[in-house]
Amino acid sequence: METAKYYYNQQYQSWMPWIEDKYLAWTGQNKTSYTAEENLDKTKITGNKDVDAVQDSVNKGVSGQFAKGGALEGVGNLVSKEGINRSERGGKNESGGFGL
Repeated sequence: METAKYYYNQQYQSWMPWIEDKYLAWTGQNKTSYTAEENLDKTKITGNKDVDAVQDSVNKGVSGQFAKGGALEGVGNLVSKEGINRSERGGKNESGGFGL
């Protein structure tokens, strides 16, 4: 049973970040832009639908800079791959090592 758990966790760490990246790529985002948008959505300060609509537009504009076609797309992709994905894998790269 322990061996099965080990192999399951190993495969999960290898495949889930890749699956998440592919899904977000279909929507034109990466993990950095998605995380930025998600965290900015938490900053709404009023219940007024007009003010919230303006905040949503600003949030999408800011997070969109890290997404595909944004001014900071390269930074967003780098942080997604080398920051977020590595943290999900416990510091390991795509091939399971700790090097670049």
